Amino acid sequence: MDGRPGIDGRQWLDSYQDRLSELKARADRAQAALAGVDGTAASPDGAVSVTVVPGGAVRRVVFSERSEALSRVQLAALVVETAARAQAEADRRVTEAVAPLLGDDSEAMRVIRSYRGAGS
Repeated sequence: MDGRPGIDGRQWLDSYQDRLSELKARADRAQAALAGVDGTAASPDGAVSVTVVPGGAVRRVVFSERSEALSRVQLAALVVETAARAQAEADRRVTEAVAPLLGDDSEAMRVIRSYRGAGS
């Protein structure tokens, strides 16, 4: 190259490709770990159960017979409260799934935790 000692172009390229391969493998593992993550919560009285995916989209709402004793306003409030608890559970499960891949003390985990805190 320029006569200076050090790494040659081929060594640098091989090293760079190795790093890219490792990053892709980590991304693939993270994607697989997150594929089935959701969060489910039930209301304290058991009238409502809500399942959400990361990001908050509601996947399922189940009403038990206990829900029949509630007014529509009470039931709506209970669904919203229960969905928020389900979202917190989904967030916790996301963190558990990606921490081993990203490193518990990594900058990426700090970002994930700060986002969780902002949404809570």
